[in-house]
Amino acid sequence: MRTQLVTIHDVARAAGVSPATVSRVFNGGKVTPARALSVQEAAAALGFAPNRVARSLRKQRSSVIALIIPDIENPFFTSLARGVEDAAQRTSLSVVLCNSDEDTEKERRYLEVALGEQMAGVIVAAASQDETDLGPLTDRGVPVVAVDRRPRDAEVDAVRVDNHHGGEVATRHLLQAGYRRIACITGPEGASTSEERLAGHRAALSAAQGGAAAADNTYIRHADFRVEGGRVAMRELLALPEPPDAVFVANNLMTIGVLDALGEAGRTPPGVGVLSFGDVPWASLVRPSLTAVELPSYELGRTAADLLLQRRDCSLSPVQTVVLRTKLQVRESTAGPAGS
Repeated sequence: MRTQLVTIHDVARAAGVSPATVSRVFNGGKVTPARALSVQEAAAALGFAPNRVARSLRKQRSSVIALIIPDIENPFFTSLARGVEDAAQRTSLSVVLCNSDEDTEKERRYLEVALGEQMAGVIVAAASQDETDLGPLTDRGVPVVAVDRRPRDAEVDAVRVDNHHGGEVATRHLLQAGYRRIACITGPEGASTSEERLAGHRAALSAAQGGAAAADNTYIRHADFRVEGGRVAMRELLALPEPPDAVFVANNLMTIGVLDALGEAGRTPPGVGVLSFGDVPWASLVRPSLTAVELPSYELGRTAADLLLQRRDCSLSPVQTVVLRTKLQVRESTAGPAGS
């Protein structure tokens, strides 16, 4: 019968402290005597022993980092990957690109490979806010940075965009343009980016209603951040007794599906307003041109790589979260509803 490995997360829960505090106790960091004693007592009771062998191998890690993203076909992640690679190349690190396909099991296998190959670090856009587990890496001192999405309880460095602000600005723009039945097609339930963009959308509607909570889900749809998901969701919305007169789409690939569904139904922007969270190179070329929330995707990747290098060089420094702002690019697809 296999004995379950006791990790610093187990010790942290038993001692009532954070995993980072446990790490500082066993790595010589600054901790109050009372907390240090509490951690040591919890460790002794659980039979936890710091993995000194793993620590001794840190300097022998490979010169390769893993970048785990949900969908390489998404231009947002392609640009993000370029930012990671450019920053890594400046310090002679190579990047292995891993596509998780939003699959937590596939993601877990990639994380295990990164650990087994003693990679220099991992940058990950988590497949799930609740199910992605970075503990096995952080327990063994592997530098990890969460990019774009962050698992709920992971104490790791992170870089993300202000999704709530972007969603709020997008929906406020649609309201100001004269649209009133504004739908939101967001991503999978439980993904931090999906929930934050939807929360921003709701906040803008609530403010327009004088602070009343925007609890009506009639015009809310969750999809899979892919073209077909956007197409199916838009078809459902168009079938409503009162279809929306505008839609805020929470990523660029779903926007393609939305535009296709509108074309099938003989509806076109700006009669039905379309606003995409995530700009694309062709947004200004289509007619009507597409209004979009521009994301600093390259900068996200570059900043994530910089944070990873800092963590590699100073493992005991405080965990950081860097938040980058979005920018609204107003074009023709949100000029106003038909008849306005």
